[in-house]
Amino acid sequence: MADSSGKKYVLSIDQGTTSTRALLFDVDGTPVHVAQKELPQIFPQDGWVEHDGNQIWADTLEVCRAVLAEGGGPEQVAAIGITNQRETSLLWDRATGEPLHNAIVWQDRRTADLCARLKSEGKEATVQKKTGLLLDPYFSGTKLAWLLDTIEGARARALKGEVCFGTIDSWLVFKLTGGASHVTDATNASRTLLFNIDAQDWDEEILSWFDIPRALLPEVKDCCAAFGETAPDLLGASLPITGIAGDQQAATVGQACFQPGMMKSTYGTGCFALVNTGSAHVHSQNRLLSTVAYRLNGEVTYALEGSIFMAGATIQWVRDEMKFISSAEDSEALAKQADPTSQVIVVPAFTGLGAPYWDPHARGAILGMTRDTGAPEIVRAALESVSYQTRDLMDAMGADMEAAGLSAPNELRVDGGMVANNWFAQNLSDLLGRPVVRPVVQETTALGAAYLAGMQVGFFGGIEGVAAQWQQEARFGATMDDKTRDSRYGRWKDAVSRILTV
Repeated sequence: MADSSGKKYVLSIDQGTTSTRALLFDVDGTPVHVAQKELPQIFPQDGWVEHDGNQIWADTLEVCRAVLAEGGGPEQVAAIGITNQRETSLLWDRATGEPLHNAIVWQDRRTADLCARLKSEGKEATVQKKTGLLLDPYFSGTKLAWLLDTIEGARARALKGEVCFGTIDSWLVFKLTGGASHVTDATNASRTLLFNIDAQDWDEEILSWFDIPRALLPEVKDCCAAFGETAPDLLGASLPITGIAGDQQAATVGQACFQPGMMKSTYGTGCFALVNTGSAHVHSQNRLLSTVAYRLNGEVTYALEGSIFMAGATIQWVRDEMKFISSAEDSEALAKQADPTSQVIVVPAFTGLGAPYWDPHARGAILGMTRDTGAPEIVRAALESVSYQTRDLMDAMGADMEAAGLSAPNELRVDGGMVANNWFAQNLSDLLGRPVVRPVVQETTALGAAYLAGMQVGFFGGIEGVAAQWQQEARFGATMDDKTRDSRYGRWKDAVSRILTV
């Protein structure tokens, strides 16, 4: 089926932490073709995580060419949308398009001491008020400062306009357009620690703290915009790039969370929950992040966000390091075998704890084991740890929204690899005490990027058309009684208190 322009598809590029994918979505929002390449991780030191920018670019080109070949060529494509791992930061030479250093990944903790120093100087309140973020190594600003401090001559070259900074969306647009466009969108900008989300502009005061020249920053556009056109020799035709959003904001669009109080949570490597707060920039009193959900036609819709660093990565640990399962899919069967009276708690603080704790130095623990504790109990506890952390986020969001005069979320739309596990989805509902809803199209991140690109060129209609397309595949209602739920959650809070360092 084609849209009114005769084009069949929107091409969505989903550049994630562990893989690079290209998908073709038809006018009904159905993924028709997909190509994927795994992305190697680079670990130079303990707590450091990097990616090869040139590898990301080569993989992107490869998967795009592969999926276009499957879909009948570039002439079938109306537009390109891009979604990306957020906060991952890269510097490159404006003239040659060559990276000056490996990309520093969002998970990287090398700037923890810098963040601690800035906190001790009393700067966090200003950062939170202006950017909606907290001083944590997670965000791009301190990564960029580290790159400018570390790469010889980088800051001087940046002042001359010879160097570009960008998150991965900026990098891909720059490469796809043959260096013609150095841009980003408001959602990615809002994750840098450098962007004032009220003024919708780079913040001069914060830039001065880090000695970051404004000249190296990209132009910030709406999520639906003319970002540039691909160089014709790359994909066989010049295609417009018309949609960009960071991965979690793209998933928010893909889940059609367009009304205040609507909440989604994506369970990939980490877990990221966003709740739409409408035109209100809600200042969190519970150490959540305020962020841009999307910006359309110059109008900003805000969100509260909570980040869990280890979700699917916790199940990978159970598989790869503990050897309790041979595949992530096995976790469901093993969880069902666990002793239902077990009180084992896994706190997966392998890279610190995210919201609402924000403790980069916390480390993981297993508590409550007895002599008969085995693999099933630990696997179940690993899955439960993701549910407990989601409860942490939902409770904090509810408190912040009620304080702002908004309705707390009453259900959770979920996506990501983990939610194919029915046991986990049910456990999540039980521990939240709210319905958990799984959509028909679970490629919500890539779908959101496609929706944004398509809306700009009339492919899907507007927000109303996108909302009408969203369909529920399964709904999980809470079956656990309040006393059991509260008792279990109390054990979780006690376990967390034992490993916090701040």
